[in-house]
Amino acid sequence: MVALTDLKEWIALKNHYETIANERMQDWFALDTNRFSRFSLSLEELLLDYSKNRILPETIDLLCFLAEKVNLSTEIDGLFSGKPLNYSEKRPALHTLLREKGVRDFFVNGQNISLDIKAELQKMRLFTEKVRDQTWRGVTGKPVESIVNIGMGGSHLGPLMAIHALSDYATPDLHYHAISNIDSAHLRDILKQLDPEKTLFIVSSKSFTTLETITNAKTIQHWLTKHLGQKATAQHFIAVTAAPLQALQFGIPLQNIFTLWDWVGGRYSIWSAIGLPLALMIGMDAFLDFLQGAKIMDEHFKTADFSKNMPVIMGLLGVWYINFFKTTHHAIIPYSHHLHYLRSHLQQLEMESNGKNITQKGTLIDFLTAPVILGEQGCNGQHAFHQLLHQGQHLIPVDFILNGSPNHEWEHHHDILIGSGLSQAQALMRGKTFNEALNELKNEGLSLIDATDLAKHKIIPGNRPSNILFMNGITPRNLGMLIALYEHKTFVQGVIWQINSFDQWGVELGKKLLPSILTDLNLKTTILTNSHDSSTQGLIDHYKKLKATI
Repeated sequence: MVALTDLKEWIALKNHYETIANERMQDWFALDTNRFSRFSLSLEELLLDYSKNRILPETIDLLCFLAEKVNLSTEIDGLFSGKPLNYSEKRPALHTLLREKGVRDFFVNGQNISLDIKAELQKMRLFTEKVRDQTWRGVTGKPVESIVNIGMGGSHLGPLMAIHALSDYATPDLHYHAISNIDSAHLRDILKQLDPEKTLFIVSSKSFTTLETITNAKTIQHWLTKHLGQKATAQHFIAVTAAPLQALQFGIPLQNIFTLWDWVGGRYSIWSAIGLPLALMIGMDAFLDFLQGAKIMDEHFKTADFSKNMPVIMGLLGVWYINFFKTTHHAIIPYSHHLHYLRSHLQQLEMESNGKNITQKGTLIDFLTAPVILGEQGCNGQHAFHQLLHQGQHLIPVDFILNGSPNHEWEHHHDILIGSGLSQAQALMRGKTFNEALNELKNEGLSLIDATDLAKHKIIPGNRPSNILFMNGITPRNLGMLIALYEHKTFVQGVIWQINSFDQWGVELGKKLLPSILTDLNLKTTILTNSHDSSTQGLIDHYKKLKATI
C-alpha cells in the first residue's frame, strides 16, 4: 500500500503549496470580486464563508482529488451503512442512525436496531412529559425542580454544551446542573444548591464503571438517603447505560434505566438517551428537531459533491493547513454566549477522535494529525489570546461562529457582537504594513522618528486564515446541523490520515495505572513498592505526609 505522503495527489498539493505559500489573500480578493460567492456554501440556515483561506480554485480541486484517491466516498457510505469503521474494537459507529429516529429498518447482527431506537425515543418522551408536567414525583410526593447529570467525557460535555446553547428553549420550571469533576469541592458546591426532595439525578455512563462517575453517584446516593431514606434511589435516580445489571445493583429500577448501545461512541452520544437531560430541559419535540438538524447535515454530507460539501471542505481545509502549512492549533471562536461550551465539546470530538499516531493498518504516522483545539467566546478572546492570533509566531486557522439573529430589545449589542467577529476575521486576513502604521501615526501627530520606531511594533502580518459560520439563530435544528457538521469534518480528516477516529486507547492507559496509585495512596505506611518511577513514588509519599498533618 502506497503511503499517504507518497501519493501523487499529495505531492501535487505539496508542489502547489510551495507555489502559492507566499501569495496574499488580500491580493486575491482585489483580483477576484466573486471570491466570496466562489468560496461560500449554504445549507438551510447555515452559511459557511471560507473565502478568507489561503486557497485558490486549484487548491480545492487538488484537495478533492486527494479525497477521491483515499476513497472518501466509499468510507462515507461505510459510515452510514454500518461498516465496522471502528476497526480496533470491531464495531460500527452508528450515531448517525440515531438521527433517523428509527424510521427505516437497519439490522446489526440480525437485529433490527431501528425498533430499539424508536422504542427508546418513545420511552424518553413518556418520561420527559411526566417530569415536565409534574406527574413524576419524588419519594416525598414533590415534583422535580432540579436535574443533575452525573457523567464524564461525552456523557457530560454533550448535554452541557447543548443545554447551554438552547437555554432560550428551556422550561423555567427545571434547573440543570452537571457533575463530572471528582473534586469534592465541586460536588459540595452543587449539592448545597439542591433540595433533595425535588432533585432528579441522571447517571450517564456506558459501562457504569467509570470511576469518577460512579464515585460521585455513590456519594450523592449516600447524601440522598441520609435526607430521604433508603427508598429514595428508586424515585430520584435514572441511569443511561449499556450495562443495566450494574445500574440495577446500584438500586435503580429497570423502568428508570435508558439504553446506550455499544455502537454509540461517547463523543457522539448526545443523539442518544445521553441527551435525556437536554430533552427534559427543552422538551421532546425540540429534541427531535435537534436530531432532524443533524439528519439534514447527514444527507448533505452523503450526497453533495466534495467541492460543495460543507464537512468535506472544512475537513480538507484542516488537512491543507495541518499537513502543508504545519499548523498545530485551530481556534474555535463563537461570538455567542450560548455557545460558550462548544469549544469544550469540539476539543473532545477532534482531539480524542484524531489525536492518533498510528494508521488503521498499524503503521506509525510521520505527519501531523489532529490540531490542538483552543478558543473562547469572541469578545472575551479578543482581550486575551487574539494578540497571538494576529502577531504571534504560530499560524492558527480560526472558525468564527456567528449568530445572525439578534435580541431586538438590545439590538445594538448584537450589532457590536457581529461587527467584532467580522472585524477580527478581516484583520487576520488584511494585517497592517509598516507604511500603513507609519502613516497612521504621523497623522496622529507623532514625529517621524517616534512614528518610525512605533510603527515597527504595529506591523501585523495578516494573511491568516479563517472560516465564518453564520447561523440564523441558535435553534435546536441549527445546533444539530452545526454539531453534525463538525462530526463529519472530523471523520473526513480521519479518512484522509487513514486512522481510526472512533477509538481512544490513549485515554485507557491512565485509567489502568490509577488503581495501583490509589492503593499506595491509601497504605498507612510510607514505603517504596518499586511499582512506580521515583517521581510518582516521591509524589505519593509527599501527598501522604500532607494527609497525615491534617
